[in-house]
Amino acid sequence: MEKIIGILAGSLRKESFSKKIAQAIVPLAPEGYRFEIISLDGLEVYNQDFDDHNEVPESYKVFRETMHQVDGVMFITPEYNRSVPGVLKNALDIGSRPAGKSVWDQKPAAVFSNSPGNIAAFGANHHLRQSLVFLNMPVMQQPEVYLAKANELFDDSGPLKEGETKKFIEEAVEAYIKWFDRNAVSK
Repeated sequence: MEKIIGILAGSLRKESFSKKIAQAIVPLAPEGYRFEIISLDGLEVYNQDFDDHNEVPESYKVFRETMHQVDGVMFITPEYNRSVPGVLKNALDIGSRPAGKSVWDQKPAAVFSNSPGNIAAFGANHHLRQSLVFLNMPVMQQPEVYLAKANELFDDSGPLKEGETKKFIEEAVEAYIKWFDRNAVSK
């Protein structure tokens, strides 16, 4: 049976480096796997009243159902103010509720952070990992994936340039599949 790995890009910007990295990862899915980019566009800000009063927005329902179908998750995140972008944190909150029905529980995860700068979103990477520990997601430790100079990774027509970073991303995806295979819980 095919395993579905959801890819969440933590940016809404049309020309987001995270979205471009996610698109570059999709064709790297090995046989028996499907990588699927899951959009965070249109998710209302989480409000527990929606769940408490049975007024759950349609965007939450669709997102939660989509995430229930995936077997693992790759998070591709930029860094906003030394932390995780609000849209990604919001998605984590939406998926973790209502209490006891988290879509994240026990799904093997990987964090790929990126930035035009040299620090490569180190802060966002580690803040995201803190949340994933609480959400009971085993997170790949090695290789750590920090992608610096993200603005230089793509050619003018859009694809990821050939070179060391592309090779590293391919190796990181291979490592994630091995991590997934060791840590996945049968549905």
